[in-house]
Amino acid sequence: MPEEDNRLAALGEYDVTADSMGVELNRIVDLVANLFEVPTVLISLVERERQIFPAKVGLNACETDRSVSFCAHALEQSDVLIVLDAALDPRFFDNPLVTDEPKIRFYAGAPLVSPLGFGLGSLCIIDTKPHNSFSESDQRNLKDLAALVLDRMELRRLNVARRASQLRFEQIAATSPDGIICTDEKGAISFWNHAAIRLFGYTAEEMNGRQIETILPYPLRHRRAEDCVKENENETPLDWIGKTVELKARRQDGSEFLTELSLSTWRDGEMISYGAIVRDITERRSNEDRLFRLAHLDSLTNLPNRMVFRNRMVQAAAASTPVSVIALDLDGFKHVNDTLGHSAGDELLRQVAQRLLTCVRPIDTVARMGGDEFALLLPEVEGAASAVADAAILALTEPFFLEGEQVHVGASAGVASWPLNSASVHELLSNADLALYLAKSEGKHCRRIYTPSLRQAALNRRAYEAELRRALDKEEFEVFYQPQIRLADGALVGAEALLRWRHPEQGLLLPGAFMPALESGLLAAQVGDWILQEACAQTALWRKNAAPDFRIGVNLFGAQFRTGDLAEKVRAVLAKEGLAPTALELEITENIILRHDDVMLAPLRELHKEGVGITFDDYGTGYASLSMLKRYPLTRLKIDRSFIQGICTSAEDAAIVRAILHLGRSFGLAVIAEGVETEEQCARLRKKGCEEVQGFFFGKPLAASEFEEHFITKRAISSFAPQVWPVFSD
Repeated sequence: MPEEDNRLAALGEYDVTADSMGVELNRIVDLVANLFEVPTVLISLVERERQIFPAKVGLNACETDRSVSFCAHALEQSDVLIVLDAALDPRFFDNPLVTDEPKIRFYAGAPLVSPLGFGLGSLCIIDTKPHNSFSESDQRNLKDLAALVLDRMELRRLNVARRASQLRFEQIAATSPDGIICTDEKGAISFWNHAAIRLFGYTAEEMNGRQIETILPYPLRHRRAEDCVKENENETPLDWIGKTVELKARRQDGSEFLTELSLSTWRDGEMISYGAIVRDITERRSNEDRLFRLAHLDSLTNLPNRMVFRNRMVQAAAASTPVSVIALDLDGFKHVNDTLGHSAGDELLRQVAQRLLTCVRPIDTVARMGGDEFALLLPEVEGAASAVADAAILALTEPFFLEGEQVHVGASAGVASWPLNSASVHELLSNADLALYLAKSEGKHCRRIYTPSLRQAALNRRAYEAELRRALDKEEFEVFYQPQIRLADGALVGAEALLRWRHPEQGLLLPGAFMPALESGLLAAQVGDWILQEACAQTALWRKNAAPDFRIGVNLFGAQFRTGDLAEKVRAVLAKEGLAPTALELEITENIILRHDDVMLAPLRELHKEGVGITFDDYGTGYASLSMLKRYPLTRLKIDRSFIQGICTSAEDAAIVRAILHLGRSFGLAVIAEGVETEEQCARLRKKGCEEVQGFFFGKPLAASEFEEHFITKRAISSFAPQVWPVFSD
């Protein structure tokens, strides 16, 4: 590096070691570790052959060879050195600190630069996992913290310089960014550097010989013992020698500002002199406060954040007293964000925070965990936590007023207590989350208490999700096909595609064994897209070879709507297989509509307009209203099997079937009945005007090869063409 000798000389002026500044600098690295949530933080100073760490967290080594130092690279630039993944960086991929312990993958280092521009080292954060970004805000925070380190080091440099000769001291003081003031034993100013001129507004000539009280509130001169205040009262300036204190100073214009002052004394012959290093810390204190808040408080609600909540939870349990946690999640928050905008959503979260604070005691903690999730920590509370949760839910049912509008939301809560129903305090928060998950799955706007069975169920779900992932990767899923028949002549018109799992140990599994886990997991959209592709490819083959008018019905998962590109995916599949849009029907259920109503209409309308059929599955079993028939671009209603099973024995079921058929005709929709198992059911449906059916009477779901053999090649379905249908009265 250019001017390496001068750089090393500048570094030597600081005489920084772990012994000299470790305690002071370790406070800063602890703050950095909390703020960036990384395991390792170092203050590195780069010498000629090595780098040393006067302060560190998460690393056992006190030094490393300079040749492998990341920080040596940081010296070569003025901005933060960022290495998102060292294993992929040509400068570091074979570095022993990457390939061996401490196995660095992510590095960000802010250079420490002396007032004269010499690179001394860096403040760096390290992780054993690669990161995908390090934002401008993160870089600014790291540079602010590096400035704090330099502040402390600069004080060290000046303290070292005080031990040098007066001439050496004045030479260093001339280049110091801090105000340096010297007085005689009576407090008369004898030295005033350029930085002091900038800080206070007085020139050296104006201050020479004047008393120090002109700028500082206390006289910095020798006091007789009888003049000192009593031991149990405030400290005197003599007590400050060798320390760093904070106090307000006064500028020439009369304004006051916060300073950090280090006072020392020395003797030249018979003369006693005093020196003060004065620094304006207004900006630094502001940065410290900002960084503290970033590390500990939620910026939106001013509540403690997740890290503080966890620390307080452990501290409360360490006192060996009962402690309870309430995990709370808002119901309807997304609707507020979508309809009124994010600014209204932010204001709602602030108001929620204030209401939650009214539900707890002063010793309790209310934290925002992220998004619309909150948590309450109740030390010395065990069985009574449910009452607090109920009170919180009730408080949040009262209307909120946002941007002149009245808004209603709800809340769901999960409660866990230690030692009442949690084995360890470290499990408390996750246990409360499991209870919250149960509350939301059981209708929301309620409170549930954790029991050990919830954790076991979660473990089972996780294991099952891993199995489902393996099933997809190993191609264990299969698409089966159940024939759909036209009642008028018994002709095959199409099939419904149904998912099966050929489990390597349990054999062929029906949807009831795995569909709930699949629908609620992360693979639903991926599996749904795979079913669509498989079914369309098979349908295209059958239409080309033997059944030109064959139609396929494919059930959709709600997750396929969340991705926002359903219409594009369907078009791509149809184009890939050369399949006409009219050959495909997408089946949706009422549950999907209720959960994803706001994102369903647009893609369904696009596809319906292009000729894709839309079937309302299981119609009549839920809360579907007539308005849904009017609002949604439907082509067909599917009568649920529960009504077909009772059509011959229950007047109520027969009436419902008749009503659905009438609705279909009124709205211009085709109707198909599923679950048909007897000839009598066929006859009654035909008499009532039902055009198409499917069920075991015609064929159970079959693998593609079996379906092709029975219903495509042999056209065996013709055996169901009625010669004379039985006649039944309604």
